[in-house]
Amino acid sequence: MSAWVLFATVFVACAVEAVEALTIVLAAGTSRRWGSALQGTGAALVALAATVGALGPAIGLIPLGGLRLAVGGLLLVFGLQWLRKAVLRASGHKALHDEEARYARQVAAAEAAGHGGRGVVHDWYAFTLSFKGVFLEGLEVAFIVVTFGTNQGDVPVAVLGAVAAVAVVAGVGFAVRAPLAKVPENTMKFAVGTMLTAFGLFWSTEGTGADWPGGDVALLVIVPAVAALASGYAALLRRGGTAGAAA
Repeated sequence: MSAWVLFATVFVACAVEAVEALTIVLAAGTSRRWGSALQGTGAALVALAATVGALGPAIGLIPLGGLRLAVGGLLLVFGLQWLRKAVLRASGHKALHDEEARYARQVAAAEAAGHGGRGVVHDWYAFTLSFKGVFLEGLEVAFIVVTFGTNQGDVPVAVLGAVAAVAVVAGVGFAVRAPLAKVPENTMKFAVGTMLTAFGLFWSTEGTGADWPGGDVALLVIVPAVAALASGYAALLRRGGTAGAAA
């Protein structure tokens, strides 16, 4: 995999997580207190850095074959979950992901919650809401960076892709003070689910000791094949749903 492909894959995957985290922070800041929301965001970033710093070096001690088998299996789990939801949304069997609706729900819940602070935090609800959102989505970003970067032996490029994604999403989001509803997140999730599934299949197979014909070039066949299969399932489900409605 070239550095540009690695960068683009990590960028798109991390951008999806960044949009979800940003929606939560914006809801906490606009409906409660920006100061407490930003405090929660900062605390989450510190906790993430400590977690990655503690667990990161241990990954380097795992043999490459075992690492690829474990990471490939995890990527298959995550990728197939994302792809399943994307297929259901594309076929009309699941509601499309709506950042504006999610933002409205978060705002309503924040406005209904009680007020009160602890220590230097004036609004504990805004703090904890931002902290949990950023920390959980940040863990997924860290997982994407570590797995892709370690397996390709180019962690700096993976980190650069993640940082660029977070910076772009955060910059646009705070500039307009609104959720990024115009971002085609469902399309992005379909693409990311396809990539995670394809790489999971590729790396888990290599982790068992098998070799793909052509090495990394096999990804040029695996990725389109996974996308075509998922698109085919979406079309079949859509046709089945239309036939059922007509009947």
